[in-house]
Amino acid sequence: MSTEAKPALPAAPAAVELAATDLVGPGVTFCPNPAMPLWSNHPKVFIDVLTSGQGRCPYCGTVYRFTGERPKGHH
Repeated sequence: MSTEAKPALPAAPAAVELAATDLVGPGVTFCPNPAMPLWSNHPKVFIDVLTSGQGRCPYCGTVYRFTGERPKGHH
């Protein structure tokens, strides 16, 4: 049995909470977001956050959660 320490698993991707004013289109946001460090850039993708209340970036796994009031006209 080895007593060597195993490397730590990478941290889970961050969750970003969004209000209606943070949306950039009809119920969507984009990733990478402006707060992300330059080294972690990937192609820009638009993520629907109104349909289910959250969405996940297919590149980096960041979760975007809509926590605000739904904009008028959205169910």
